[in-house]
Amino acid sequence: MKAIILAGGEGLRLRPLTCNIPKPMVPIVNKPFLEHMLDNLKRHHIDEVILAICYLPDCIQRHFGDCGDLGMSLTYAFEEMPLGTGGAVKNAEQFLDDTFVVFNGDIFTDLDLTDMIRFHRYHKAKATIALTPVEDPTAYGVVETDSQGRVRCFIEKPSRETVTTNLINAGTYILEPEVLDLIPPGVHHMLERGLFPDLVERGIPFFGYRSNAYWIDIGVPEDYLKLHHDILMGKAIARFPGKSIADDIWLEDNCNIHPSAKIVGPVVIGQGCTVEQGARISGPAVLGAKCTVGQGTIIDEAILWQNVKLGKDATVRNSVIGNNSVVGDSTWVIDGSIISDDTAIGSSNRLEHGIRIWPGSTIEDNAISF
Repeated sequence: MKAIILAGGEGLRLRPLTCNIPKPMVPIVNKPFLEHMLDNLKRHHIDEVILAICYLPDCIQRHFGDCGDLGMSLTYAFEEMPLGTGGAVKNAEQFLDDTFVVFNGDIFTDLDLTDMIRFHRYHKAKATIALTPVEDPTAYGVVETDSQGRVRCFIEKPSRETVTTNLINAGTYILEPEVLDLIPPGVHHMLERGLFPDLVERGIPFFGYRSNAYWIDIGVPEDYLKLHHDILMGKAIARFPGKSIADDIWLEDNCNIHPSAKIVGPVVIGQGCTVEQGARISGPAVLGAKCTVGQGTIIDEAILWQNVKLGKDATVRNSVIGNNSVVGDSTWVIDGSIISDDTAIGSSNRLEHGIRIWPGSTIEDNAISF
């Protein structure tokens, strides 16, 4: 069976982290998000994957190539302009000749895909949609099904008074090739608002597969951070680089950790990192390759991408710092702040309350305080 991963979006809600890379390439515990998705497909014996790409496609192609080194076959379906979820699948129609799976490229889940495929075949469905329960369905589009699991209707962001189910679209679909005849070619089209309601209206066998598996959409920085925390705390399943050197501490090669530094897991430290005297790292936290943590600096539940330099006596808490950024002495980056790539932040600044700093920015000493 083949799979399509919809990886063409610009990731606007995740900016500024997605200014220089597409959302499927943002690192999750020091591996691109997309690589985690491919790992999951391999666990379910799917090794032929089509990537529907549009935004910054070269970034994805350079990293993965044809995916032969992962033991998979990777084909690219390019979009000259964004075609939406349905248009992207239609654009890949030439590669599809049998039942196939579709994944939204910003959903992390440990859904039992093998069981979902079995469910699809048992019901002789033409389409099956994964459904997940949420506490507050009013923020989503809910999916009503009958007692047999057949989809009855879609309701976009219902009011609390009208909610009849807490099941929402979980972003994984199994489709038969003939349903693509209902999608017009070469135009923007959404599965959720186009194909799926059309299937219901036409009475075509369309079923909902309910799952309580782990599920999260990394579309916003808060959930991007939460996914890291959940992986490191064992709530979500993922493989990541590094050897276990102590309880809940993973370390890659060529790191230099000062004996007086204190590390409290779960913490992942990438290749070639330096942690200086008196520094303290408290998990869940991740350091990408070649990061430097200065003397006396504190990292608490934060994510550092590659080649981040933190000066002495700095504090980074519950925040994300992008590639090649520098944070000066005695500067605080806290409370969900997002510092994008190639940023230089001078000494004695205080960045908090979810502030977002865009790529290539320079902030002088003592310039920001809340």
